[in-house]
Amino acid sequence: MKFSCMRDQFNTGINIAMKAILGRTTMPTLECFLIEASGDHIKLTSNDMQLGIETMIPADVDEEGIILMNAKDLSGYVSRMPEDTVVFEADANNTILIHSGSRRFEHQGMPDEDFPRLPDISFDQKITISQFSLKEMIRQTIFSISSKENNKILTGELFEIQGDELRIASLDLIRVSIRKIKLDQQYDKIKVVIPGKTLSEISKVMSNDADDMVDISFSKNHVKFEFGDTVMISRLIEGNFFNIDQMLKNNYETKVKVNKSVFFGCIESSTLLIRETDKNPVIFTMTDDEMKVEIKSSHSSMNEEIPIQKEGKDLRIGLNPKYIVDVLRVVDDEEISLFFFNANSPCFIKNEEESYIYLILPINI
Repeated sequence: MKFSCMRDQFNTGINIAMKAILGRTTMPTLECFLIEASGDHIKLTSNDMQLGIETMIPADVDEEGIILMNAKDLSGYVSRMPEDTVVFEADANNTILIHSGSRRFEHQGMPDEDFPRLPDISFDQKITISQFSLKEMIRQTIFSISSKENNKILTGELFEIQGDELRIASLDLIRVSIRKIKLDQQYDKIKVVIPGKTLSEISKVMSNDADDMVDISFSKNHVKFEFGDTVMISRLIEGNFFNIDQMLKNNYETKVKVNKSVFFGCIESSTLLIRETDKNPVIFTMTDDEMKVEIKSSHSSMNEEIPIQKEGKDLRIGLNPKYIVDVLRVVDDEEISLFFFNANSPCFIKNEEESYIYLILPINI
């Protein structure tokens, strides 16, 4: 086996495939890339048994072949090569030689027999959207998945397709994040839960260009993302997601419009007073044209008044400021709207089209 390729392209492929490499495992093959050289490219494959990745890298292949190599070692060697071109060779004993200029690394590879190939799956349905749109939807919802493994379904995000609408939702029983977009055509109904880790890793390697597309294919137990020279296949999370629609209310007694930058500056400043052990809420008191923001901790306090436009009743409510900051960081509107029913009901942050909806439970004051 022998090939040469550009160092930067090799590094890019390695960084993509690295997303499915386990840090600690009792199975050495899961710490490896499967490297296949054929035609005019090499293919790197990684698989942590939940997420599998294949990515192609252009190469000049002198001798076709296949071998396993520790992923972190390969990454370290290639990233430290002094010249633009990297040469990779492997002999019949799986001894690997990687060199560029006068720098040479020798490494013992492994045969490929025990490596878990990506599953050969028949996918039933496929949608196509822009990579940028999907990346933004993930960014605007991923922060409210649960980190607690005891309720597995909450560690993923709901992907729901109906007609020409894609809805992504996440929740951790304290808050809910929902993002919706229109698709370019009608699709059959799809409702699956994709692991948050999968979506997080995919969003890191997708393009920011709105013209670059991603195909998303679904089967009963798996989802496949195809974009550029990369394929990612992930297991789905089994089980029934919470009924999001039951949590959404259209009636409210208080509506507040506020400048996002002003609101964000105020709420972010209030988080300086919150320590890990503190459970004190920020208290919002809303009157006709003013929102008073107050917080007290064991060691300090803060208060500020900011201008608002209010419809409906005056209201006093307690909320976790960190959850509000999470929302404000991903909403791009200059002005945001908050909806309240009473002091014991959730706060909703949404736009008129409801392309985004965020629900935050209140804290007793």
